[in-house]
Amino acid sequence: MSNLSSFSRAQSLGLLARAPAERLAALFPEAAAHTVLRGPETGAVMVRGRQGGTGAPFNLGEMTVTRCSVRLACGTDGHAYVQGRDKAHARRAAVLDALLQTAEAARLTAGVLAPLAAEETARRATRAAKAAATKVEFFTLVRGED
Repeated sequence: MSNLSSFSRAQSLGLLARAPAERLAALFPEAAAHTVLRGPETGAVMVRGRQGGTGAPFNLGEMTVTRCSVRLACGTDGHAYVQGRDKAHARRAAVLDALLQTAEAARLTAGVLAPLAAEETARRATRAAKAAATKVEFFTLVRGED
């Protein structure tokens, strides 16, 4: 995310879903008053892949996810899907999704989303550096048979 000051809703939902649950809880310990529309439920979704990123899609396997939907007192709905079985993570992400659609968005973007995005960028850079260290360059020598 090049611009940490603004996130689309899709970017926000993705960031909240990928964030470590403990870190999200540390950044957003309070919970706004809300009504649960769809309580945290755990299920499975089919993950699809494409060979080389462009080939025909195929079913890779199933992944466990937990979803939750909430409504704030002001009437704003929030939704979240997170990988795994952490119901508190799903509920916290749903409440944050709803709050990010209200006047609280600027405060929460600065206090929650921006730190999460920076940490995710650092994690990805570290992982890429580790992978680059194992890269092997193959080349073919031309035999000198003139």
